[in-house]
Amino acid sequence: MENTRIILSENKKHIKTSEYILYIIAVFFYTSMTGVVGANRNTYLNNVLQLDKKYLSLFNALIQIVPFVLNFFISMYIDGRRTGKRGKFRPIIMLIIIPMAVIMMLSFIAPKGLSGSILFIYVLTIAILWSIMCAFGNVINMLPNVMTPNMKERDQVLSLRSFSSAIGNSAPLLFLLIIGEIWENNEGLQYIICAAFCGAVGVITVLLGTNLVRERIPYASERKNPLIGFIDIVRNKHARVVIFSEFLKNFRSLSTYMEGFLAIAIIGDPSKKIFVLLPVGIGTAVGMLVINALLKKFNARILYIASGIYSICANIIAFTIGYFYFTTNNTVLMIAFIVCLFLIGLQFGASNLLPLMFQADVLEDLELNTGKRLDASLPFVISIGALISGTIATTIAPLLLKGEDSLIHYEQLADGSVSEGTNKIALLFIYTVIHGIMMFLAGVPFFFYKLTGAKKEEVHSKLLEQRAKAEQ
Repeated sequence: MENTRIILSENKKHIKTSEYILYIIAVFFYTSMTGVVGANRNTYLNNVLQLDKKYLSLFNALIQIVPFVLNFFISMYIDGRRTGKRGKFRPIIMLIIIPMAVIMMLSFIAPKGLSGSILFIYVLTIAILWSIMCAFGNVINMLPNVMTPNMKERDQVLSLRSFSSAIGNSAPLLFLLIIGEIWENNEGLQYIICAAFCGAVGVITVLLGTNLVRERIPYASERKNPLIGFIDIVRNKHARVVIFSEFLKNFRSLSTYMEGFLAIAIIGDPSKKIFVLLPVGIGTAVGMLVINALLKKFNARILYIASGIYSICANIIAFTIGYFYFTTNNTVLMIAFIVCLFLIGLQFGASNLLPLMFQADVLEDLELNTGKRLDASLPFVISIGALISGTIATTIAPLLLKGEDSLIHYEQLADGSVSEGTNKIALLFIYTVIHGIMMFLAGVPFFFYKLTGAKKEEVHSKLLEQRAKAEQ
């Protein structure tokens, strides 16, 4: 009788259609908020505020390290807080979304008269506050893990969430294009208006969406030492694979830092970056659809390894075509290069979606072996490796980008184009080839990952049985 109940729970669909729709819309506009800052803050600091490259380098290091320390306590709080009538995660995102929108606006507003170290302290303070808001706001991405005990339904929500996030992350590029046509030659104002629009719509949709979502995974009422949870994660062999992979993957931050600058080098107008960056976003969305289809025939581990091999090939091809474009200025080659950006984006579909599925499976393995849900602690521990590699990458990126002693010698002119002295080939190499290498290396640890196929289903079934016994 007990096994029958477990099977029914495993196969039953729990999530209503309206819940699906409003949650996906909320994720879309939440990610558009984070996308505004993620895609434009570096160019804003460099082009609008014109921070010195040494300040930029220090800024990128500190916004990795300081929020990480704070997130240590935030993740313990989230996992350790008691579950209320509204659930464990929903109250957090509903409380944080309005101040998050305000801080997002301030990320593109600097009081007049500030300069030098005072300006640096101001933008750093806002950036740290933004990171804190995101640490709490990110619980919206944890909701799929607790919306249903049905593993297939959970993976479906994760897929839809990732697809919506990929499109939402690119949406600000379209908004900036429209805004740029109206407010030409005012890059700073374009960012402010874009942030205001994304913030207003984001607040409304997130409040509506999370109000409807239901959390259906039970949590133990017993409070446990959260530090023990961190130790449990490090001891888990499956978690260690994911941690090491994310460490290698996040060296690509060096490449993603160059993305906006490469777009300007190609187009010559900051407001029209969308024509270079959007193909990557479209490729990412299509890549997720392809991965979802392939998951019916191949397991996630094989697909992630294969995507790394594909990434290095696609990026080398993109670099080759881009090299000949920059040396000949042939329009046909520019179009071919933009097509290659779409092909690069296909791999982002795998690197954005599959790690979320790996984490969801590791969460279940941890719960089965320890009896604890570690929804916030697991991403935090995984972020340790990503912090180290990301800090290294984003610290050296500004030093490579600008200045007489830099590799790229990036300089933006008054009309929005870059100077002839800019080493576009070096910029292109870092954006493409370095990224491809890092994604290939990120797949290598998964040769040792075993939580797939029959093993994954076994863990899930045992966990359902364990939860059923705990409820008796």
